[in-house]
Amino acid sequence: MHTPSSLDSSASFAERLWPGPSGWLIVLATPVVSGIALLPVGTVPAIVAVVAALAIAIVVAVTTSPHVQVVDDELRAGAAHIPLRLLGAVTVLDRPGVRHAMGPELDARAYVCLRSWVDGAVRVEVVDPEDPTPYWIVSSRWPDALAEAIGHDDERPTTGA
Repeated sequence: MHTPSSLDSSASFAERLWPGPSGWLIVLATPVVSGIALLPVGTVPAIVAVVAALAIAIVVAVTTSPHVQVVDDELRAGAAHIPLRLLGAVTVLDRPGVRHAMGPELDARAYVCLRSWVDGAVRVEVVDPEDPTPYWIVSSRWPDALAEAIGHDDERPTTGA
């Protein structure tokens, strides 16, 4: 079970899709570039720009990092949630599987919570006849554990891609 302390401790699976190393590099580079751009104006404006840009970049990185959880018999990915009873087959996807699922295989009606810096994902079929969404694709650093948490109440198949 992956349940970092900042997430709901009652979850059978929980992770936050933090930016990868290149994302954090951008967070750090943004204030540096801002400071260099304002250095000709003066040292004080450059320092203020660095501090402000760093604060803004950190806030953006944190607020755009979605939570992925299986809690209270629901799958939650970003702002969306769906009861587990409305989910069907679960497929674990590696990077090539994600690329294929997001390319030629993608249905435009699918719900996608994807972060390109995360290698794995799961594809979960939606079996609710009233929901036009055919499936969800959800990024995860631990797709096997996420698939297990989604399928823990019944015998849904989990296959590798």
